[in-house]
Amino acid sequence: MKRRQFITLIGGAAVAWPLAARAQQPSHMRRIGVLSAFAETDPETQENVAAFRQRLDKLGWSDGRNVHIDYRWGGANPDRIRAHAIELVGLRPDVILVSSALALQPLRQETRSIPIVFVQLAEPVGSGFVASLAHPGGNITGFTAAEASVYEKSLELLKEVAPQLTRVAVILNPDQVPQAEMLHAIEAAAPSFGVALTVAGARNAAEIEHALDQFASTPNGGLIVLPNPITIGNRKLIIAMAARNRLPTAYAFRYFVADGGLISYGVDVIEEYRQAASYVDRILRGEKPANLPVQQPTKFQLVINLKTGKALGLDVPPSLLGRADEVIE
Repeated sequence: MKRRQFITLIGGAAVAWPLAARAQQPSHMRRIGVLSAFAETDPETQENVAAFRQRLDKLGWSDGRNVHIDYRWGGANPDRIRAHAIELVGLRPDVILVSSALALQPLRQETRSIPIVFVQLAEPVGSGFVASLAHPGGNITGFTAAEASVYEKSLELLKEVAPQLTRVAVILNPDQVPQAEMLHAIEAAAPSFGVALTVAGARNAAEIEHALDQFASTPNGGLIVLPNPITIGNRKLIIAMAARNRLPTAYAFRYFVADGGLISYGVDVIEEYRQAASYVDRILRGEKPANLPVQQPTKFQLVINLKTGKALGLDVPPSLLGRADEVIE
């Protein structure tokens, strides 16, 4: 082959190759929105989101290659969360991952068409987010944290570890609809355990401090901390005040106990984020959220901090320790 012909052939191939490569690329970069009600600086939140990204990557969706992920962090501030919801909807993502009812409420007001996958949310039917668990029926589906009835178990465990309790304060965010369902479940169970309930509504750290200072002034008290962005974001404050006031406390997630709380009973949040990635994948591949059933947890973790129990002067029953998934010493 003559030199000129060779150069022409190579030059033609050089032009044709990028054209062929471009033809194999997706017609457009897919877009995922992530609206978290929690703070960007929260280490647990970052661990959860990292698990979501890792599962997405295994499913073939790599951030920056064939999908772009837009993150917005609410820091438990309703006004900021609403602004972020409006902003994310304006970006017209293919699907949005959202955590907690505090973030889902404003997002639902902004769109009834963009697919939404939720995590860390209780009672989606009772809250009006989906028509039913089996057939969500709209643009929303996801993974529940637990049914409200599970929170009866928190009271049972608290009474088992601290049988002297006669008063229990339930710390919740009154602005989140699912919290009321959780409270009703605890209220229904309270008489059988011989405890009087106090509702401690809190929307910020100052209200948490005020409620706990008031409650701790009378003996034989304990706490149940319902999961929401306010209590999660202020968990170190709650744990410190519970220790200072010698209040046995039950939480919903393991990381409260790892940070010094007494006992927790709830789902593996990281696993929920991994499962959410599978729904996001299915939606990106063409499935509709209306046809993806809301998934409920099948396993709950019981975690006990034995060191905290000893500091509170409690003798944790061996039978309870034997049922624990993890004992922190």
